[in-house]
Amino acid sequence: MRIMNAEDAYPAAMTVPQSLAGGRLTVDLGALVANWRDLSEIAADATTAAVVKGDGYGMGLEPTVRALAAAGCDTFFVALPGEGLRLRSVLPQATVYVLCGLIEGEASAYAEAGLRPALSSLPEIEEWTAFRRDNPAARAALHVDTGMNRMGLSLAEARSLLAAPAVAETLGLTLVMSHLACADTPDHPLNRHQLAAFREVRAMLPEVPASLANSAGIFLGSDYHFDVVRPGIALYGGVAVSATENPMRPVATLEARILQVRDAAPGESVGYGATEALDRPSRLAILAAGYADGYPRHASSSDERPGARVLLRNHPAPLVGRVSMDLTTIDVTEVPGARRGDWVELFGPNIPVDEVAEHAGTIGYELLTSLGRRYHRRYVGGPESA
Repeated sequence: MRIMNAEDAYPAAMTVPQSLAGGRLTVDLGALVANWRDLSEIAADATTAAVVKGDGYGMGLEPTVRALAAAGCDTFFVALPGEGLRLRSVLPQATVYVLCGLIEGEASAYAEAGLRPALSSLPEIEEWTAFRRDNPAARAALHVDTGMNRMGLSLAEARSLLAAPAVAETLGLTLVMSHLACADTPDHPLNRHQLAAFREVRAMLPEVPASLANSAGIFLGSDYHFDVVRPGIALYGGVAVSATENPMRPVATLEARILQVRDAAPGESVGYGATEALDRPSRLAILAAGYADGYPRHASSSDERPGARVLLRNHPAPLVGRVSMDLTTIDVTEVPGARRGDWVELFGPNIPVDEVAEHAGTIGYELLTSLGRRYHRRYVGGPESA
């Protein structure tokens, strides 16, 4: 049986022409770079890296890292080595850390690609130590868990490991790191607990650069910055800190095309399940985007609760009924001149992605990283502009 290559199944070069697309995603690389620079100013005494996992948070890994590198960013974090290989093909000289650590038996693949695993367990450390005996140029980070109970050595394991001499040299460490669990809630007591624990770890490796702050951690203040900060969602315009005004520029604008405009009478229902009945004569527009495109079904409207809103011709318009696989219905009764072919903003500079996410009971991260392949993608404000 022939196994199809990924390149055959999903040709990377294939793009959807705007003239045939039901939706379009505009990525503002200028806003991305501006966000990186703003965060760099906040953490002025640290190196500001960039987290580009999840295909650059859905924006496209390659154009994202090219724009950031052109602005001066030279350190990147990915989740998995496959992402690192993609990044390395674009930026041969960049420093690339793999947050999910070392995959068993693949140390040589990391080293050949110049990828630095964030070593998170004793088995990883044992494997990496053995590999480096014959490959002393290989480099890595050490990840210590300070309270999240996810990836990383426990504090007890770290204390035992770091009691031995020359651990940094043995492992080829260029970074020691941890990850904040509640940085988006500034007054959460776990933040100070994790900071104290990480300071203890840092004291055991004073010669190795240290990194604790994610996007939200940057806003907790200079105590959390150490040597390297790792912004992710804030780079892409998402809300980093709960219940505060978002200072970041929106990077993604998602729009859908109106396929049809129709009139409906009071008492008629809209969409699957007849979950919403109209209480007035209404003009409805059907959009060419649905949950197959990453627009969330849970943003739907019903008689029990309102759904998300969109923007058309500078007028807000509410969703009506359920979001389906390929289609979403909006009420354009109050929008003069709405017509077939109009582009409707689903989220962007006027409809924040986090607002849509809140209606869907999720977070902006999930929306951005779930964007489908059917959109026409265009890049503005950077080297990929087209």
